[in-house]
Formats: sequence, structure tokens, C-alpha cells
Amino acid sequence: MIDKQAILDAFHFRHACKTFDPARKIPDEDFRMILECGRLSPSSFGFEPWRFVVAQEMALREKLRAVSWGAQGQFPTASHVIAILARKDDMLPGSDYTEHFMRDVQKMSEEGIARRHKFYPQFHQTDFRLDTPRARFDWSCHQAYIALANMMTGAALIGVDSCPIEGFNREDAEKVLDDAGLLEHGRFGLAVMVAFGYRVNPQPVKTRQALDEVVRWA
Repeated sequence: MIDKQAILDAFHFRHACKTFDPARKIPDEDFRMILECGRLSPSSFGFEPWRFVVAQEMALREKLRAVSWGAQGQFPTASHVIAILARKDDMLPGSDYTEHFMRDVQKMSEEGIARRHKFYPQFHQTDFRLDTPRARFDWSCHQAYIALANMMTGAALIGVDSCPIEGFNREDAEKVLDDAGLLEHGRFGLAVMVAFGYRVNPQPVKTRQALDEVVRWA
């Protein structure tokens, strides 16, 4: 297992890098590892409600940059950019997606599927009240952020910089992605974007609250 201090060093190394070195590209093997950190992330019920769109075409990046006030320095200079999409009504109980996922991906037994058919609707209707399209999309986005965090941490562990990007007009950014045929006619929405590469400027001082200010033991 990795040394504990190496993990903490990676978290200290990671920061929201605003400008990358455009001459340096992440090796394919390293970027695939970063994607694997996202793919292997946990999700509610294991349904993986995400899709990772690697935006390497500069024309697409420029269209996204035009509607992303928080990506002006990152998109032109990053080695790689990912738009993390989140599923919408695919996550409804009984949907083609969830039924396929249980049978073909998770290889659940018919008994296990029958049990899930009982408590998954309850989770939607009562426990989390996922009774509107926006609530379901937000729920998928929450899980997409787990994958985002794991990709950024994985990148930091191998010395790759990153910057999560929420500074965009969602409606306009989704139109750009939809025009490119990436949202599958509304099955996906845009959760968040993230840029990867190598810094050109010194890392700013990391500021965080003290541990005893954010932790409570009960």
C-alpha cells in the first residue's frame, strides 16, 4: 500500500491550477490511469450514472470556453479536458438502463434483482424523494463528483495538475455538448468539467480551516 505521507503530499500538491503548460502533454498511460480512477469510483447502488467526455478537439473546447467564465485560462492550455456528464431519467426504477445494469453489468441473481425492485423505488419515493427530474439529475451529479475527486487525487499522486470547473452557464454548455451529439437527446446533463495538465506558475499557499474546526465527534 502507498505510504500515508505520500497521500497527504499529493493532497498538498493538488490545487486548482488556472494555467497549464501547453507544451506538455500527459502520457497516454498516465491519463488512462486517471480515467480508471473515475471508472472505479463508487456510486449509489453501483449504477455508475456518469459518462466522461474527453474534449480534445480545440474547436469544441473553444465553444465551451465561450460559455465558461471559469475556464478561460484552463481550456486553451490544458493537456486534457473532461466534461463529466450525469444521467437523468435513466436512473428511475424500472428504467431500461437500471434493468440492463443489474443483469448485464452487475450480474445480479433474479432473487437479488427482485429484492432491489422492492427497496430501490422506496429509496426514490421516500428516502431521498427523487420525485422530480431535477432531483434525479442532482442525485446523479452528486455521484459524478465522487468520480471527479478520485480522478483529481489520482492525478496528484502521479504529479499531474488539475482544476475542477463549475464556472459555466449550464444551459449554454449543454447546448454546445448537445450540438456535438454528446448528450444523447437529453439522457445526460453536464455535472462538472475538469482540466488536467502541468502547472507553469508556482502553487499558491494552500489555506484550509484547522481540523478541529471541521470535525465533530459524536
